[in-house]
Amino acid sequence: MRGKTVVITGGSSGIGAAAARSLSRMGAHAVITGRSPATGKLAREIGGDYYLVDYTRFSDVRNFAGSLLARYPRIDCLVNNVGAIIAGRRVTPDGHEMTLQVNHLSGFLLTMLLRRRLEESNAVVINTSSIANLYGHIDLNDLENAKNYRAFRAYGTAKLMNILHAVEINNRFRGVRAASFHPGNVATGFARQGGRAIQLIYDTPLRRLFLISPEEGADTLIWLLAETSSGGWVPGEYYFKRKPGRKNRQVSPALARQLWEASERLL
Repeated sequence: MRGKTVVITGGSSGIGAAAARSLSRMGAHAVITGRSPATGKLAREIGGDYYLVDYTRFSDVRNFAGSLLARYPRIDCLVNNVGAIIAGRRVTPDGHEMTLQVNHLSGFLLTMLLRRRLEESNAVVINTSSIANLYGHIDLNDLENAKNYRAFRAYGTAKLMNILHAVEINNRFRGVRAASFHPGNVATGFARQGGRAIQLIYDTPLRRLFLISPEEGADTLIWLLAETSSGGWVPGEYYFKRKPGRKNRQVSPALARQLWEASERLL
């Protein structure tokens, strides 16, 4: 990883921060995003760069992409790692259902805006998905979750989208390899906007019983990034603990293509 530029969204805490620290020790230059002052603190700690980006606003994503293109002649790795489970149905300032935008559309937009730079760099794109993809269901006629919104179902559907997004990147981007992964049930703050049940696990002492550390959760991500030259993984695959993971039965090349086209229309 020495000398490589790695962009990690949602990199101020959790597995993003753990990966940034590890990759920096391996010689990479980490560029992280977040929404809190902790983002700058971590960047100074690891000798990297940081940007404050709110994924509920496409304007933030576009400004971030512009800054990356102006500052970094190469982007070797892009990690789409922003994610959240949101208790009630809400709409962003851009007019999209928040779970959809934060977990999928904003990362999709960033990847599209960086396409040429990623292709020129023969980059790797990794999407942070989840085992929750198994509980998702994509309805191309209701991507905005307007019917019977349920927080975990919407989150699982977005994680399914992360897998399909990675599948289709390999078909559309020249010289770019993409994959997705499940980090495990990690002790992070992604559930701070979730309902009471999930907060009981993630935000109380119960987390010690059910959750793994961010460092353990980042292991597969670091493996995917560091194994790029030896071909240790299959483009388009979804991984858990460095092995192919269980995917939703909806995962298919046809749906990956349809979701891509639908996401472009929403943007």
